[in-house]
Amino acid sequence: MILVQASHIAKQFDGKEVLKDASLVVQSGERVGFIGNNGAGKSTLLRILIGEYAADSGSVSLAKGATMGYVAQFRVTDDSVSVFDFAAESFADLFAMEVRLRAMETEMAKPDVHGDEAVFRKLTEDYDVLRHEFEDRGGYGAEARIRRVLDGLQFPKEVHRLPVGVLSGGQKTRLALAKLLVSEPDVLVLDEPTNYLDTDTMDWLESYLISYRGAVLLVSHDRYFLDHVATSIVELENGCTTSYTGNYESYMEQKSANLEADIKRYEAQQEEIKRIETFVQKNIVRASTTKRAQSRRKLLEKMVRLERPSESTPKLALRFTCHRESGKDVLTSERLVFGYPDKPMTGSPLDLYVARGQRLAILGPNGIGKTTLLRTLVGELQPISGDVHWGQHVSLGYYDQEQTHLIESKTVLDLIWDEHPSLDITTIRTALGRFLFRGESVNSPVATLSGGEKSRLALCQLMMRQPNVLVMDEPTNHLDLLAKEVLEDALEDYEGTILMVSHDRYFIDAIATHILTLDADAHKLYIGNYSEYVQKRNEDEKWAQESELENVQNSVAKGRVAGARDVTANVAETSAGMAEKPRVVRSADVRRLRDKIEACETRIAKLEARQAEIGELFLNPDTMRDGEKVASLQDELAKLGEEHDAQMEQWEALSLELDSLA
Repeated sequence: MILVQASHIAKQFDGKEVLKDASLVVQSGERVGFIGNNGAGKSTLLRILIGEYAADSGSVSLAKGATMGYVAQFRVTDDSVSVFDFAAESFADLFAMEVRLRAMETEMAKPDVHGDEAVFRKLTEDYDVLRHEFEDRGGYGAEARIRRVLDGLQFPKEVHRLPVGVLSGGQKTRLALAKLLVSEPDVLVLDEPTNYLDTDTMDWLESYLISYRGAVLLVSHDRYFLDHVATSIVELENGCTTSYTGNYESYMEQKSANLEADIKRYEAQQEEIKRIETFVQKNIVRASTTKRAQSRRKLLEKMVRLERPSESTPKLALRFTCHRESGKDVLTSERLVFGYPDKPMTGSPLDLYVARGQRLAILGPNGIGKTTLLRTLVGELQPISGDVHWGQHVSLGYYDQEQTHLIESKTVLDLIWDEHPSLDITTIRTALGRFLFRGESVNSPVATLSGGEKSRLALCQLMMRQPNVLVMDEPTNHLDLLAKEVLEDALEDYEGTILMVSHDRYFIDAIATHILTLDADAHKLYIGNYSEYVQKRNEDEKWAQESELENVQNSVAKGRVAGARDVTANVAETSAGMAEKPRVVRSADVRRLRDKIEACETRIAKLEARQAEIGELFLNPDTMRDGEKVASLQDELAKLGEEHDAQMEQWEALSLELDSLA
């Protein structure tokens, strides 16, 4: 079923054509990745879809009764609203319905009400209708859904009652996303949803969207995310759209095949044109063949000539070189404690060694201190304690995600030329041209540049310095897909050493040779790229889980653990949540999860049956005449609701884990 459709959309701003012929279809259960270069018009088309902009021509249709949700800018009229209440705003009428149900139950218990048959009958009929609507809309599982989304987006239970006014900008962006996910619209529209998310939260969001019951339309430059989530890709290029089936990797293969086929068609037509032209030239002057030649010439004139296929989007021309080679030992930190005097960033000192040619990616949750570590290593911040030693002949190139090293009062041309005054203007313009700063754009003030343009300028600045050690903080931020691929290629060919912080898992996978993870308690070094790190982490967690279970079982056998059977059961029950997408899947693990899911479903069915029974009892006049019984049933209903929420949370967690094993 088609839920939303945009057909032949055109849109101009101040005479500039942004969209020429953009079409897009989203069907039930589909997850559409919407891609294109920065400035291509993706956000414009999204705003036309949701009704914020009007198209100059074309049409947009939404299926009857279908809902569409979009993350707007974070807005709240009262900063004292709690995190939970803000996320639960879409359930306000459902929670009000529950309050009305409880009030009606209290009303039905009054003697003067159940003593009046007509009044009682009307009240019970209204109660029955309201109760069924509450159940049909998932009222008993509403709080569990909200908590699940908040927890997944790194809002643990202890912050649910905090006022939104104390949140940071990034947290407010995540909370706006949580509010949208909780509302579960038929079509979920997401514009760069992985911004402000760390890698663990991205993993959770991927799993959530994969199991989402509605359709998803998402704009993203995160290729790893698109590979795992998208079932189709729509590319916007030069104001027009092209649709592809499958994920991002499949799109790349199809686009390459299409380009190759277009080139073959073009070359075949060129050969045909040449053959006809040769025939005309040879035969036009001969009386016996002139009519045939004229006929062929007319055919040539009517022929629709194909344009030579090419990658129409200009590419960066990026290449990092080293002015000189560094020593073998590039970086050593000894007992390093970094952060701020009142807030050290990790629980244990950091001993780190980086050799020439290594490519170290630093991972960890938001706020753990990854940027602080880089700034400490390059000397912008002083260590709290410990030492940092750079090796011989090391020349650093630091890419700051905030681009604070760009002097905004200068023009693009002056910024680069002032750093390299010995070079002539042609060399400087050529270098800037490789980063798509051409013509009059080189005279633009740095302050007026977009985020993507500042990123390109910072990369140009870095390339011109020819460092042998690159220290890069979120280098793919603000870059579109094509620019990311060019940056990857350049770093893969780079002969120096790289230290980087990034949330781009695809980028880390392509570049990193080592992974350093930071958390509140410790740090750990892994050899390999992101995929190898995930595999090793899963193996470590699985080994720790099995070791814990074995230790408990041994203790039970020796009789040294009181209540060991309960402990063993708890270890087994929590084991499902400890592993994260293991590479090796055992049939026993799958059976165990299915058994647990079935047990949850059985219990949920029993709870809902009992809730329905209590609802029916409230319709009975004899029940309502007994005040003590009514109070007892209301208490039981509240406890049933709490257990129902807990069972729903467990069922959702187990279902997601089972999906990850599939």
